[in-house]
Amino acid sequence: MPVPPLNLMAQPNDGSGRAPVAIVRPTTSVTSGPAVTQKLVQASVAFGDLLKGTFGPNGLDKMMYKTSGETAVTNDGAKIVAELLVKHPAAKAFVQLAESQENACGDGVTGCLLFASELMREAGRLLEKGLHPLLLVEGYQAALDVTLSVLDDRAVKISPLDTERLTLVAKTAMTGTSAESESGHLAQCIVQAAQTVAGELEGHLHVRTQDVRMTKRGVGSIADTTLVEGLILERKFDLDRMPRNLPKGTIAVLSCPISMEQSGRESEIEITSPDQWVAFMDAEEKLLENKARKILSTGASIVVCAEEIDSRILHKFVDSGLFALGGLERSGAEDVAKASGAQMIDHIDDLDHDSLGYFEAMSVEIFEGDDSRRERLHLSFGSNAGLATVDVGGGDGVASEEVIRGLYDALCSVTSAMETGEVLLGGGSLHVAASLSVKDAAEQHSGRERLAMDAFARALEAIPSTLISNSGNDQLDRLLELRSQHRQGNSNYGVSEAGLCEEIDQAWSSAETISHALQAACETACGLLRVDQVISARGD
Repeated sequence: MPVPPLNLMAQPNDGSGRAPVAIVRPTTSVTSGPAVTQKLVQASVAFGDLLKGTFGPNGLDKMMYKTSGETAVTNDGAKIVAELLVKHPAAKAFVQLAESQENACGDGVTGCLLFASELMREAGRLLEKGLHPLLLVEGYQAALDVTLSVLDDRAVKISPLDTERLTLVAKTAMTGTSAESESGHLAQCIVQAAQTVAGELEGHLHVRTQDVRMTKRGVGSIADTTLVEGLILERKFDLDRMPRNLPKGTIAVLSCPISMEQSGRESEIEITSPDQWVAFMDAEEKLLENKARKILSTGASIVVCAEEIDSRILHKFVDSGLFALGGLERSGAEDVAKASGAQMIDHIDDLDHDSLGYFEAMSVEIFEGDDSRRERLHLSFGSNAGLATVDVGGGDGVASEEVIRGLYDALCSVTSAMETGEVLLGGGSLHVAASLSVKDAAEQHSGRERLAMDAFARALEAIPSTLISNSGNDQLDRLLELRSQHRQGNSNYGVSEAGLCEEIDQAWSSAETISHALQAACETACGLLRVDQVISARGD
């Protein structure tokens, strides 16, 4: 005999005259049984339907209008989810899923959310037929193991220096974004930037995406995007006669001021004669002269200081042909030191030739505007810089921000492929192959969990189906054609950019990104399916 769900509102009067025991507020609502599943499934399906139209190379954009009056036009899943103000618990679980995918991989958010939504859709149908949630979870986890096994078998090993394959990974990540129009040129910039900042950590290749900076050029078009193997600093320089171009040389980085040290206490100096005033000024000038001579004696071509540089010393530097930049933020000075290999010097007396770094080239770019003048310092440190900057061409507005967002997705995909050394064919080919394998594996199970495995397989096919649907082709015909090709052993068939069933050889993705998306989506769906009661303090 089924046990009735626990009523958290109150216990009924037992006839002894005692009042019922209230556990929660009277305004609290408790939903149990099938109604819980319906709420969670409906919210999950609605979330997936919201993003379905943005998926793939033929996906469309969403325009979001904020209460502050700001607008945003994008098809990036992470951006859309971040801007939504959700209140449903299932929708919040999907927001957390998107954040997890974005933080772990930086790409694949839309596909991850669509797959999780389809898993919940399929689960809702089976739960309505009376399948127990735990059997459904067990079947999903068994199907996930089969899917990951297929993924491992289909993964292609690549080298971190396989520029051609990595470029295809970057182009695939940019497909459908604002950066697609110049994806060939931009992909090369991204791959070169990732290879520039690549290093070794605990015996393994490690690429920090934070070491690749992206700046807005503010003029030109996307085609004018360039890669600087170093840094771009936008600053207004104190002297116009400072050198604007320098060949390779040495660079000094200081975190202490190059000026007269100020006393920590107030003091007065009494001067009784002009000679004393002249002597006082001469002593100050001599101190500044010694500071300037100490720096010039190192032979540095550039001096970067995180503090103030006295104007008198600055003139001496310029007279000697040295480029000096003062008042830079400490983080910027640290970047210069890291890229050049220089030591951050805290006191001028510690500065010597061994503490200098090296640069390949220095140039200053000047843009004359209607109301202002922009000066940008380009510092190139070569292929072993450890820092790289992608200077994105185009206007300084929303369009450039979307291009940068697409470039960031491509960068994350490329770095993931370089670190793991594995890539996969795109176009939904993996999902179709895994779906067929899951269906075959389900035949080996005699219990009800096989129904869940079949549902998992149908959810996998939702990825290529969405690609086909967004391209305007017939969903059923193309999907049946894909199944047929894979059954015949043509495992490289997938959905092309035109939405047709063709052999794919240009669309490649990071295996780690897809693997994490599948696992995270399955975990989120299983977590929601374990919920049997919803308690709302608001009463809705």
